Amino acid sequence: MSRIRAVLTALLLGVFPIPAFAAELVMVEEPGCPWCAKWERELGAIYPKTAEGKAAPLRKVQLHDLRRKDGPESLGIALDRPVMFTPTFLLIEDGGELARIEGYPGEDFFWGLLKVMLVEKTGFTPDATPPAGATDQTTD
Repeated sequence: MSRIRAVLTALLLGVFPIPAFAAELVMVEEPGCPWCAKWERELGAIYPKTAEGKAAPLRKVQLHDLRRKDGPESLGIALDRPVMFTPTFLLIEDGGELARIEGYPGEDFFWGLLKVMLVEKTGFTPDATPPAGATDQTTD
């Protein structure tokens, strides 16, 4: 019986591969941050449903946790420089910082900046339709 389970598991894993995320977007926030709350209201629910959200899943960390002496290392993040503002969005791959967006410039600029970061740093290929509720910032 266990042999049958092993074969079925192998078949299912071959048919339904588990996605591997090479990059993640780390949102550094702190309690009471009005710009963090604005991002959450405007984009929090839709971000994971977008192509960008699938390419770089979101992980939230608290600024005070990041500022602890062992903060970045304990969170699995190697920063290029300290985080000074919230929100700060860190594009992380293999634990290292690839790029960042400091502050929340509003949803229109956020999507454009994020798309540029993902394309330049991860090889992300944007789809032709902008995320629901957002304006595409690409120009010809």
